Amino acid sequence: MLVAGANLEEINNLKKQLSSEFKMKDLGAAKQILGMRISRDEQRGTLQLSQAEYVCKVLQRFNMSDAKPVRTPLASHFRLSMEQCPETDEEKDFMGRVPYASVIGSLMYAMVCTRPDISNAVGVVSRYMSNPGKQHWETVKWILRYLRGATEKCLTFRKDKLKLKGYVDSDFAGEVDHWRSTTGYVFTLGSTAISWVSQLQKIMTISTTEVEYVVVTEASKELIWLQGLLAELGFQQDECVAQ
Repeated sequence: MLVAGANLEEINNLKKQLSSEFKMKDLGAAKQILGMRISRDEQRGTLQLSQAEYVCKVLQRFNMSDAKPVRTPLASHFRLSMEQCPETDEEKDFMGRVPYASVIGSLMYAMVCTRPDISNAVGVVSRYMSNPGKQHWETVKWILRYLRGATEKCLTFRKDKLKLKGYVDSDFAGEVDHWRSTTGYVFTLGSTAISWVSQLQKIMTISTTEVEYVVVTEASKELIWLQGLLAELGFQQDECVAQ
């Protein structure tokens, strides 16, 4: 478990209380948790949160360790739809041997923890988990190829002014099958992303203006929650910059 707080004395008191009730060992400053590596540089005043080791294991598990790297998580020529789902017995048999859902699950864990750069791409391919086709599988392998060349990308937190900023955007009717729009936002604290989302909107919007209202509403709810969390940690936010 991890214990975090602004007062070291209170943290030590909590550890004493826990150790009086449970058998536990104090491992000191956190270095790794749930597959995430925590690295500190006190001279530069930085803390890095990385899943490089986890990503390498994923690539090795799905035989993509030697794949040719690509520069983007999702190339523009991938236009996925339900029409690309398997129709013939040969296609169904081929996709039955493909670990599609397993790869998606592995990618989702990296996306949620430290890799906002693959959020949109993973969101797109996860729509077809129930009946993926060959083109869907090629797209998943493309994401793995991107991670092959971007294994060391990580979140770097610095001792900057902890100013909460939010960025929102949308993709109007970008989903081919039902013409639904995509909500996307990311919040940064200092210069590092701390919360991000890329997902299909639950309602059908009929104009770009309506899409933007939906995006701003969803982002505002996240903003209120983040402001409350930061206030509990002692970092009151008088205002948030949204772009």
